[in-house]
Amino acid sequence: MTDPHDDDAPRPPGLTELRHRLAAFAAARDWQPYHTPKNLAAALSVEASELLEIFQWLTPEESARVMDDPGTAHRVTDEVADVLAYLLQFCEVLGVDPLAALGAKIDRNELRFPAGKPPRT
Repeated sequence: MTDPHDDDAPRPPGLTELRHRLAAFAAARDWQPYHTPKNLAAALSVEASELLEIFQWLTPEESARVMDDPGTAHRVTDEVADVLAYLLQFCEVLGVDPLAALGAKIDRNELRFPAGKPPRT
């Protein structure tokens, strides 16, 4: 893993670049007709389930160490990539800015769940 503070380390692509690459990838294969909100939401759910499957029978302690095994770590990162890819494509089709949506949701949750208060039961 590269040091995020190393100025010589290659920068990972930004969200906008990834969205454009995903759109170009789909367009080059004529997949746009299949990239409906319903289909993308279903695909996102399937990929999230595949990520969950890796952790299904692990104890909390085992799940915390899942990245220690290179084979399992590779599976986790692949499924994370699949989930993110479908989420970004879903957002693209519906015109949702995922960072703005997340920022707004955090703002609402900060009001809904103020720090220092016990969780509601």
